[in-house]
Amino acid sequence: MDRFEEDLVLALKEVVNNSSWQCVGEKKTLKAPCTKLYSEDGQHIVLIHTEDDQYFAMDSACPHEGGPLEQGDIEDLGDGKLALLCPWHLFDFCLDDGSSSTGLQNQVYDVQVYEGKVYIKTQNALSLIPMKDTEVAHCGKLSPQISGPSTSDGSLTHWAAQILGTPDPSEKVRLTEQVKTWWESGAITDIGEAEPPSQPNRKADLTVRDPGKIKRGKGGTLASRVALLHSLANIEQWAIDLSWDIIARFAKVNLSNGEPLPRGFFNDFVKVAGDEAKHYGLLEKRLTELGSFFGALPVHNGLWQSASDTSHDLLARLAVVHMVHEARGLDVHPQTLARFAAQGDEDSVKILEVLYNDEITHVAAGLRWFTYICLVEEKDCVPTFHELVRLHFKGYLKPPFNTEGRKTAGMGEEWYLPLVKPVR
Repeated sequence: MDRFEEDLVLALKEVVNNSSWQCVGEKKTLKAPCTKLYSEDGQHIVLIHTEDDQYFAMDSACPHEGGPLEQGDIEDLGDGKLALLCPWHLFDFCLDDGSSSTGLQNQVYDVQVYEGKVYIKTQNALSLIPMKDTEVAHCGKLSPQISGPSTSDGSLTHWAAQILGTPDPSEKVRLTEQVKTWWESGAITDIGEAEPPSQPNRKADLTVRDPGKIKRGKGGTLASRVALLHSLANIEQWAIDLSWDIIARFAKVNLSNGEPLPRGFFNDFVKVAGDEAKHYGLLEKRLTELGSFFGALPVHNGLWQSASDTSHDLLARLAVVHMVHEARGLDVHPQTLARFAAQGDEDSVKILEVLYNDEITHVAAGLRWFTYICLVEEKDCVPTFHELVRLHFKGYLKPPFNTEGRKTAGMGEEWYLPLVKPVR
């Protein structure tokens, strides 16, 4: 070895030892197309190994809805570049720079192979096995106080629990519309008390798979548009349940001033439930028009995870489900709309526009009640939101953001930009 090579080896060793490069293992053991690496900060990474023996790395959670990218497929974009496809909704992320044809952007990391070992540039320790969770104490939770069955078969929470237990989506929609009419007309006046199921029921013939096991085709075809509409219908069915769940689960919350939740809270989420039922109906009808039906494709139940994680804390539920996830729907709308418009599918475009306009009001409702409760509890709204999202939402919020849509809903940049991963 000449002097130049010796200096080079020493320099490389110094880089590895004194910088943020993390050794993740021997190259010979990292031959799988995708390997999940657990990060100490919770922002886990997927290591990608291509057929031509190259390595890439990016955040493992899809910036759309948090889908497990480590369970996705690697596909050629057609221009010599490779992309990793999210198994939930087929959003593509270029291995080189994390860009997506949908307009989303995923975080990528430099990868180097040195002396038979693979290194990823990140300041956080990485592991092939999950790291032990750090227990975080959170005081002042607004926890549900559900103590028994409904006090009246005609109460709002009784019907909320009934709808949550209804497996057929068409019947779920019908009941939602009926109960909404009863509530708004005054036929139902009692909020009542009823314990919701731990998870909503689904039809026995609906194929429910782990999110990563749902594989679909590429964009730009009728089949892919049907798959996306089917996925949206599945989301809307969960959204109906999320609206009724927040009504039933937190009906008996008392605020620090000793008062129950205002009636306006229930008015808003009954309206949200009605909107989501309308959305499902529109999407189901469109699927039929395109020669398909809901249930023709497998679905996942990953969207209920956030509800389970926040079942103990109303503020956390509002923050994560009704502000983070709902607002993310606003962010992806322009790209989704453009995809259908490019195929001349004007009927689907009209449906997507209805969904978008309603979802703005849903984000506004979540924000309104989060702010109201914070004021009553004498909490600073924005810092409390940041705290709860960091505690209950996996990873960072990722651009691009639909700034205009969020602003229309009342959500300024101070709410979400501090939750973006800092540039190092």
